[in-house]
Amino acid sequence: MRAWWVESPGPIASRPLVRGTRAEPSPAAGEIRVRVLACGVCRTDLHLAEGDLVPRRAAAIPGHEIVGEVDAVGAGVTEFQLGDLAGIAWLRHTCGCCRQCRRGAENLCARPRFTGWDDDGGYAEYAVVDERYAYHLAADSDPVTTAPLLCAGIIGYRAFRVADAPPAGALGIYGFGASAHLTAQLAMHQGLRVHVLTRSLDAQKLALDLGVVSAAGAQDSPPEPLDAAILFAPAGELVPTALASLAPGGTLAIAGIHLSDIPALNYQQHLFQERSVRSVTANTRRDGEEFLQLAAQVGLRPSVTTYPFARAAEALAHLATDRVNGVAVLRVASDA
Repeated sequence: MRAWWVESPGPIASRPLVRGTRAEPSPAAGEIRVRVLACGVCRTDLHLAEGDLVPRRAAAIPGHEIVGEVDAVGAGVTEFQLGDLAGIAWLRHTCGCCRQCRRGAENLCARPRFTGWDDDGGYAEYAVVDERYAYHLAADSDPVTTAPLLCAGIIGYRAFRVADAPPAGALGIYGFGASAHLTAQLAMHQGLRVHVLTRSLDAQKLALDLGVVSAAGAQDSPPEPLDAAILFAPAGELVPTALASLAPGGTLAIAGIHLSDIPALNYQQHLFQERSVRSVTANTRRDGEEFLQLAAQVGLRPSVTTYPFARAAEALAHLATDRVNGVAVLRVASDA
């Protein structure tokens, strides 16, 4: 099968992503195999390619926003049939027996596995996954617009929940890429006033076009105190900025898997009056199921730039240089 993989992690200009041919995977017992139709291009893929995430296997195939058609099933599969449309996301295995799993926090599992990091992902023509970690998708779903929901959407939903914005409150969003532009739509649908803080002028325009109250530079002050904020940009220097903009009792949720160093915080300025900081780690399957149902109800539509499969390395390079406004999606199958 055609595939892209990370040969030697390094700056994106060093071309860490290479293209070639790999053997088609076969589904083991309890697994399904999908013929990949579309795969979202996530910033986590960039972190893996550039070495911000230490590779957990050699020549890993990235991609964890996968929409595909089930074309083979392993022994014992009961939830999927050939021809079903399925989604494969970041979380692909949890142990089920550690203290975190036992209390329902499988996103904090002590022995998890992740698509495109521990096991090969969707920058390929085929991918396999345990059926218990795959998502059923409606047969008429558009693979291209559905793919970003499987990570950008799900992690944004979890970050939104962690930030715990009060009804009709003010939510600040720092950085405005894939997750952020979906989360903003969700927040506005729920009646929040959304303020976007991002360095990209194109992203500011997209935010305003989507209907946010304001859009300004990442280091600017929002026009009102924030009841909650979400940091999507992998920029630790924005943590003090966001905290200083919070109203008393507000929460800053940090949504990325990678963050640059956070500068020193001043207790009185940044944390006093019960301001809090919370990190967001992966997601549970319940998060995914809830979000996909909500996305269908709300009618969330990502702003998508599509790339043919042959230009996967270019898509990742465009993401690295902030040339993607919204989300990038690979059309993997010729008929996707």
